[in-house]
Amino acid sequence: MMKEIISIADEKMNKTIAVLKHEFASLKAGRANPTMLDRIRVDSYGSLVPVSQVANVSSPEPRVLLIQPWDKASMKEIEKAILKSDLGLNPSNDGSAIRLMIPELTEETRKTLLKTVKKTGEEAKVAIRSIRRDANDKIKVLKKNSEITEDEVKKSEDIIQKETDKFIKEIDKMTDAKEKDIMVV
Repeated sequence: MMKEIISIADEKMNKTIAVLKHEFASLKAGRANPTMLDRIRVDSYGSLVPVSQVANVSSPEPRVLLIQPWDKASMKEIEKAILKSDLGLNPSNDGSAIRLMIPELTEETRKTLLKTVKKTGEEAKVAIRSIRRDANDKIKVLKKNSEITEDEVKKSEDIIQKETDKFIKEIDKMTDAKEKDIMVV
């Protein structure tokens, strides 16, 4: 039972890290990255789908994203979705593809992005700690019901704490790397 609780906690912590990686990848850091468009949903045949499901998204140059729709009829919808998004980019349509020019980051934009990165990293840490708390609570319930001994409780809490520390360090590394990425001019 304890191994199952620890395993579930570990799985949830890994998912938190995966979500954080996805969030960081979608932040624009002055360079074109196809994952920047992952959050943008396009109306395609009556349903909202990510841009990557209706077009090929590539980065032929460091500051350019090239979107090549598989169905040329969806170009207008892709343009509308990009304009409505919070990216602040203006699509350039040449009839067969859409180009997005990624502007240089201003000092103000960099500072705003740094705040967003720190906030997102802190939210991930809170999620990790919440998972730790939930796992420890489940273990205490087992102890209360006399299903496990005090020694097993301590051992399990130590394992969960070590996992928590490992994931917190990983979040710190990811946050530092993204901050350095943003500050590169």
